[in-house]
Amino acid sequence: MCSAKGCRAEAVWVLAWNNPKLHTPERRKTWLACEEHREHLSQFLGVRGFLKDVVELKDWEASQN
Repeated sequence: MCSAKGCRAEAVWVLAWNNPKLHTPERRKTWLACEEHREHLSQFLGVRGFLKDVVELKDWEASQN
């Protein structure tokens, strides 16, 4: 499900991020995004310098196995 506030759409994207003040460089936290909210959530993280990668959910899941 999309991580955007109030959205209940199916997630298609994984936004991998970290806050360098809190996390080690290799650590990745994730937000999930639907098509509609991918750009907005990416911009939110990007402006703060947190966004590290945007990957399709199916590819992210395959890489985690």
